[in-house]
Amino acid sequence: MAADNAVARLADEPVDHRFKALPPDAEGRTVGELAAARLNLFTGGFTTPVLALSAESVEHNLALLETYAERHGLAFAPHGKTSMSPQLFARQLEYGAWGITAAVPHQVRVYRAYGIQRIFLANEVVDAAALRWIGQELDADPGFRLVCYVDSVRGVELMDQALRGTSRPLDVVVELGAGEGARTGARTEADCAAVADAVAATRTLRLVGVAGYEGEVPQADAERVEAWLRRLVGLAVDFDKAGRFADAGEIVVSAGGSAWFDAVADVFAEIPALSQPVLKLLRSGAYVSHDDGHYRHLTPFNRVPDEGALQPAFRLWAQVVSRPTAEQAFVNAGKRDAAYDLDLPVAQVVRDARTGEIRPATGLTVAGLSDQHGWLRTEPGARLEVGDWVGLGLSHPCTSFDKWQLIPLVEADGTVTDYIRTFF
Repeated sequence: MAADNAVARLADEPVDHRFKALPPDAEGRTVGELAAARLNLFTGGFTTPVLALSAESVEHNLALLETYAERHGLAFAPHGKTSMSPQLFARQLEYGAWGITAAVPHQVRVYRAYGIQRIFLANEVVDAAALRWIGQELDADPGFRLVCYVDSVRGVELMDQALRGTSRPLDVVVELGAGEGARTGARTEADCAAVADAVAATRTLRLVGVAGYEGEVPQADAERVEAWLRRLVGLAVDFDKAGRFADAGEIVVSAGGSAWFDAVADVFAEIPALSQPVLKLLRSGAYVSHDDGHYRHLTPFNRVPDEGALQPAFRLWAQVVSRPTAEQAFVNAGKRDAAYDLDLPVAQVVRDARTGEIRPATGLTVAGLSDQHGWLRTEPGARLEVGDWVGLGLSHPCTSFDKWQLIPLVEADGTVTDYIRTFF
C-alpha cells in the first residue's frame, strides 16, 4: 500500500465519540473536513481536557534532527513507538529518515498498513505467528526490508523454525547487551559470536550487522556510554574481519536513543573502513515532540548547544473545576489524560475564562494526579478561578501520545490545522 495514499485516507475517518475533546457538533464530519474548518482551539467548541501539539515546534524538531544526522553522517530510523502516528512517520521520512524503528510486531503491522518500506525492529522476535506474518510480508513485497535483533542461540532456532519456506532471508543484527543488569542483548563478545554462528547455520536469516541501546548502560555517563559504544564498534570490526558479513551488501551498526545520540555520533565517526559500506543508524524517537520534563533535562543538545535546541511541542489544556481553598485548586485532567510515569505535569500558563488573556501560571504547582483530576497547589496571591484553562507541560512523549487517539495540531495563534491519529 502506498504510504501517501494510506495516510491521506486518515482524513476520511468520521469524527465521533471515540475521540476525546473534539467539538460535540463535529459529530458526523470527517477528520479532513474538521481540519479544513481551521477551528480555534479555545473558541471553536473543543471540550477540556484537550491535548495540543504545536505545529511550529514539530516542524522545527523534524528539521533539526535531519540536519544533525546529515552533519554527522548518520542514517536515521526514528523510533515509531513514541508517537505511533503514520502522519508523523510520513513527515519523518520526508525529512530524510531511512526508515522507522519498531519494538514489537504489532507496531510493524501498523507501519506496513501505512506503507513503510524500511523497518528496524529493535527486539528479538520469537513469536511464531508474528514471524510467519513477517515472512509473508517479505514474500509479497520485494521492496520491503526488515532488520531485526537477535540475541540468543535459542532465539535464532525459533526464528529459523518459523521462517522456513520464506522466499528470502530476514536480515538480522546481533544485539550487544549494555552491561550486567541491563536489559536485553548478548552479554559478552563471545556470546555474540555464538549467536552469529547460529545465524550462519540457517538459510532463513542473514547477518547484516550489530546493534544495541546505550540508554541501558548501568550508571550511564559519557565515559561509560562511549566505552560501550566502542565495544559495539569493535564487535562490528571483528565480525567483519571474520567474514561474517560477506552476504550483507552493507553493514548495519545501530544505536542511539534520545539521551545519548551525541555520544553515538562521536563514536560512530571513528568506525574504520570495513569490507562493505556501513549504515550508521540512529534511532532516537522522542525528538519529534520533545517534552518539558524528562527529555528537556536529558537531551544531548544541552551538551552541544551549538548544534541547536529541540522545542517541546505538547501542551495539555485543562479547566479549573474546583477551587475549594485559597491553597488548592483542581483541574479536569488526570492520569487518563497526562503522562505521569516519569514526572508530573508542569503548570505553564493560564487562560483567563473571563477575558481570554493568557498569562504565566505564577504560583501554581501540580502536586498530584487522580484518574480524572489534577491537584494544584496555589500560593498566596495566585490568580486562578473556576473556569480558567491551565496549560500544562508534559514529561515523556511516549506516554503522552498513547493517551490520545486524535490530537489537534495547533498553530501559535490557536488555529487547528490538522489532527494527528495514533495507533497504540
